[in-house]
Amino acid sequence: MKIYFAPMEGITGYVFRNAHFHIFGGVDAYFTPFLATHKTKELTTREKNDILPDHNQGVPVIPQLLSDDGEDFIRTAQILKTYGYREVNLNLGCPSRTVVAKGKGAGFLARLEDLERFLDQIYSGTDMDISIKTRIGVENAEHWEALLSLFNRFPVKELIVHPRLQKAGYGGTPDRQAWEMAVRESQAPLCYNGDLFTGRQIWAFEQENPQTQAVMLGRGLLMRPGLARHLREEGETEDIAAGEYEAMGQFHRQICQGYRQVLSGDRDVLFKMKELWGYLICSFPKAPAKSLKKIQKARTWSEYIEAVKGVFASVGI
Repeated sequence: MKIYFAPMEGITGYVFRNAHFHIFGGVDAYFTPFLATHKTKELTTREKNDILPDHNQGVPVIPQLLSDDGEDFIRTAQILKTYGYREVNLNLGCPSRTVVAKGKGAGFLARLEDLERFLDQIYSGTDMDISIKTRIGVENAEHWEALLSLFNRFPVKELIVHPRLQKAGYGGTPDRQAWEMAVRESQAPLCYNGDLFTGRQIWAFEQENPQTQAVMLGRGLLMRPGLARHLREEGETEDIAAGEYEAMGQFHRQICQGYRQVLSGDRDVLFKMKELWGYLICSFPKAPAKSLKKIQKARTWSEYIEAVKGVFASVGI
């Protein structure tokens, strides 16, 4: 089964991807945080930096696009093609209210006729492969059957299904019946996304869904960056060995170094690292209870490093 790294805005940019790929690996594809398509012909500097081949050497990257305009989508896809990309992913899954208010992301799922015209335009307007990441609807799961029927009319490279409604955000539990409907009805290869956080959960999902070709992990890989490699090598066990913690130390150092090279000042770097530690701390159950709070309260680089040393000391690193 393939393992994909889900895009996480503000976290899984090229600095993070390079560190993760070269230190841990085990991931078959990294999806970029979404690029909002533009009326102009150029990407922003930030977007260009994230997808430049020189910034992703050897890393299997698939750009994700957020759009509800077929011409804009095609224009941006063609720009990405000039950088060597042959596949893009359409974001129909983002539940953010800001995005949904613009009728994009999961919000686009509420406009079935507009979505059909859009899909017809992009699939006929570019020779690039297009996969889709989708939710099962906005407010009502009864629309899922119609959405699946619509997707089946197009040559979808892969359908990545997060079986929640937009209104659910990341709360509640994924809709198992909606996923089972996708397994029965989808003509595109399927990837499952949603609430797979541990090796044991992923292993159990694979046993129950042998026909599913891929899973997309987000928070699980942020909480344990070595999870994908662990699954490849160890299977369903949950223990984190000393070697994996040593790799986490190297991972942390490489990300810090990367951010300090491209960001202006320690304040911006600290902001990035504190956000990451909100997830990464889960791999350190023996760390003192106030460890994360100390990291979050650090105002200087030296205070931050001292707080992080305390976390790694809890595992003998």
